[in-house]
Amino acid sequence: MTTSGPVVGEPASGGPGLAQERRIVTEIPGPASRELLERRQRSVARGLSHVLPVFVTAAGGGVVLDVDGNSLIDFGSGIAVTSVGNSAELVVDRVTEQVARFTHTCFMVVPYEGYLAVCEELARVTPGDHDKRSALFNSGAEAVENAVKIARHATGRNAVVVFDHAYHGRTNLTMAMTAKNMPYKQGFGPFAGEVYRVPMAYPFRWPGGPAACRADALDVITGLIHAQVGEQNVAAVVIEPIQGEGGFVVPPDGFLPGLAAFCREHGITLIADEIQTGFCRTGDWFACDHEGVVPDLITTAKGIAGGLPLAAAPSAGTPLPAPPRSALSRPWARRTCPPRRAASATSCCPGWASWPRTILS
Repeated sequence: MTTSGPVVGEPASGGPGLAQERRIVTEIPGPASRELLERRQRSVARGLSHVLPVFVTAAGGGVVLDVDGNSLIDFGSGIAVTSVGNSAELVVDRVTEQVARFTHTCFMVVPYEGYLAVCEELARVTPGDHDKRSALFNSGAEAVENAVKIARHATGRNAVVVFDHAYHGRTNLTMAMTAKNMPYKQGFGPFAGEVYRVPMAYPFRWPGGPAACRADALDVITGLIHAQVGEQNVAAVVIEPIQGEGGFVVPPDGFLPGLAAFCREHGITLIADEIQTGFCRTGDWFACDHEGVVPDLITTAKGIAGGLPLAAAPSAGTPLPAPPRSALSRPWARRTCPPRRAASATSCCPGWASWPRTILS
């Protein structure tokens, strides 16, 4: 414990320059946080919970500074959002530039170049070298809902297959797709129909253990789809390549490629929900990349915009998040170029030598 740090009550600057240290100068929560908690109780809806009993005043790199001057290690990253650190300099610069120009116009009324730049960059980094199109949205749940709409419209089918332990959002449809009742679904039904759940290929929990899961999971799951839904009725299979809400569940090698082959065989849209796993959180741009799986649709949010409200799938959003996305791609590629692509760093990360070295340093 030390007593150094900012004076309580004075504003602090976040970003890469914030001292990367754990520092406790008061009890947790401290007096300033307790005062804010009392104000919270009087003004904020009780249905909104929080984990930590402290209020943040600045953050950067891997720490969060609270209003009492305590510096805490940031293990949450805003729930997988601030992948390049809070208030990364390049992101702040691009946001400042954008808001000075305009803060909103609906792209479907008056388009703007930043939207195009994001979609072009998504076409470059998402799996596959085929022709791609993207639509931008405001949240991950909105991206998932629109991906399901796209799949239903494209296939003329209604059924959506999802997995045990899945999390896809808190709107009505995405709650139906989410496996956990508490804290997400309790008391909010009835939910959208034509959503069918099958077991996840979960090596640790699979009957017979990891070897049995590797051998049997794909047949069990596709058999259930055949018997209980009918392949000809399925618009989409929606899967998180690595689940992150019902435990960190990594399916066995070969499962995702096998599921993709099953979907291709039966004209089913394979949707990879990479909202938590995308943008290098698993060591590659997307978790699907590890086994070379190319989904029909990908949903992404969270890390795509460093904390700003932006999501994407193959249809409209706000201009504010768009410019930072192109800024974010450079430090990620510069610092986290996966080993699988290391031999072709020139094509993976063009111009990397000239990119800012201050980000993530």
